[in-house]
Amino acid sequence: MGDHTETIQVVFDRAVTSYRKLLDVFWTGHDPTIPMNRQYLSSIFYHSDEQLSDIEQSREKHQMTLRRNIITRVKAAETFHDAENYHQKYQLRQMAPEALDALGLSRGDGVKNSTTLARLNGYISGYGSEAEFERDWPTFGIDDDEIKGVILMRCGP
Repeated sequence: MGDHTETIQVVFDRAVTSYRKLLDVFWTGHDPTIPMNRQYLSSIFYHSDEQLSDIEQSREKHQMTLRRNIITRVKAAETFHDAENYHQKYQLRQMAPEALDALGLSRGDGVKNSTTLARLNGYISGYGSEAEFERDWPTFGIDDDEIKGVILMRCGP
């Protein structure tokens, strides 16, 4: 268990957002000053010298807002390994596994690669408002009020 660090790999459209905005979300989305074991270590990986420069600048800027030192590990990106399938969309699997079945995606790479399941997993984890969920629900292709209710109960205000 201790031979890896749990991470996510973010693929983004530069026409929609910038790397610097993603860095702002990274720094404010967790406490980068708390020492953790290797599995949960605060880390950020870069793919270019430009990204490294952006990381360093944003870290300095964010450090000025903190009392303790940032201890986030900054490292060149190497091979990214996907988590095992049973880790994919974990909250959704725990709270509304029938959503995966309703989409015919309860097994295999479909779970990992499904944007719909990623969005549902976010909602059931408390990210996104009820209004956003209600707006998005018709696009998910699930016609099941019970599943909708389970996810809706977990949405933010």
